[in-house]
Amino acid sequence: MRLTFVLIAAPVILAQSGNLSFQPQPSEQPPATITLKDALDLAAKNDPTLLAAATDAAVARQDYLQSRTALYPTLSGRSEYIGTQGNGKIPTSRFVTNDGVHVYNEWAVVHQDLSPGTLKRTGVQRAVAAEAAARARVEIARRGLAPAVTKAYYGLVVAQRKYAIAQQVLEEAQRAANISQNLERGGEVAHSDVVKSQLQVNAQYQALNEAQLAMESARLDLAVLLYRDFNENFSVVDDLDMAPALPPLSDVENMAASQNPALAAAMQNLRAANLDVTIARQAYLPTLGVDGIYGLQANAVLLNSVDRAYPGLGPVGTLGYEVDATMIIPVWDWGVRRSKVRQAEFKREQAQTDLSNTQRGLIKNLHGYYDEAQTAHQQLDLLRRAVDLAAESLRLNTLRYQNGEATILELVDAQTTLIQARNAYDDGMVRYRLAIAYLQTLTGSF
Repeated sequence: MRLTFVLIAAPVILAQSGNLSFQPQPSEQPPATITLKDALDLAAKNDPTLLAAATDAAVARQDYLQSRTALYPTLSGRSEYIGTQGNGKIPTSRFVTNDGVHVYNEWAVVHQDLSPGTLKRTGVQRAVAAEAAARARVEIARRGLAPAVTKAYYGLVVAQRKYAIAQQVLEEAQRAANISQNLERGGEVAHSDVVKSQLQVNAQYQALNEAQLAMESARLDLAVLLYRDFNENFSVVDDLDMAPALPPLSDVENMAASQNPALAAAMQNLRAANLDVTIARQAYLPTLGVDGIYGLQANAVLLNSVDRAYPGLGPVGTLGYEVDATMIIPVWDWGVRRSKVRQAEFKREQAQTDLSNTQRGLIKNLHGYYDEAQTAHQQLDLLRRAVDLAAESLRLNTLRYQNGEATILELVDAQTTLIQARNAYDDGMVRYRLAIAYLQTLTGSF
């Protein structure tokens, strides 16, 4: 007997006391365990459609803030110098509107627009509707992401289950092959049974490899949705058997009527279209602009300055105020305002059509998704019963084959039936989960 000693090198450090101590190698970070909710949260941070909708909502929020502040007066400063050519005879310039060669304007201006839109806050209401529609589109994108993530998440869960089933079936096939070999030694079965059982073992080896490949592919599909750096170091929680119950149809209809983001977005778009018509019609009404000015307009930037037109008066005060009020009354514009009103009315008609289509589509999809979820849930009991019966059939056929009462073909058929029943049950669970995910895009979580 020969003993072989293998020396495994490990990094060491010399302590101050002179003794040798081992420094452990850093271990790999354990995989993160994620639930379906975690997967949805991670995918929401990476989905381009959802991020684009969130950006649009943020922009709409700023539009609302801008429209609200546009109602208030604005304060601005104005510093101006006007240099005009002199005439050489009088102290004023060549231009009669300027009372000197050098004119300085130093003003603080308060401006306020008093239009029909300002008084009725039409622009603010339009911005509120646009922001609400944008936020509804964010919810549409978030809910629309859920079925894709749910499908990929439970696709990995089922792939892991099928891999585990393939391992179990391979063990059962090897056990059946051992039984065939033992029966052949006793002269109870022909060699063809051993060959058939060995072919079954080979087939299960191949099925195991395919199941492993499918599991790795499902992990890649989920990793693409969850991580920007394509991280595969995670594990999923197998809660496939803990699917939520399906509420009654009346409750689902109530939730869809009150919590459907597509319907909310269509209603807000129609509200915005109505306000656009109002804004277009307000262009026919007069607008008033008021400017309050305080400062100086003099030939020098001084609180007391000599007016070049009246130098004999000496220094006079320069600070003062001025109020300018301007009313603009629309008279004729070659039909531009009328054309804009017609444009707004066309868009309103389209918004009404979109709302009607959204309502009809909601009813159709709601009943379709509910029927799919109900059918998938009803089939689960049958699929679960089929698994129990297939497992019992395999047990009985194994005993019968050991006792010489069944053929190898019956045993192989029982193994195949059990595999199909288990996989069909898992696929049925995923179908129900996916049907619930699609239904919740219309109703929200329940």
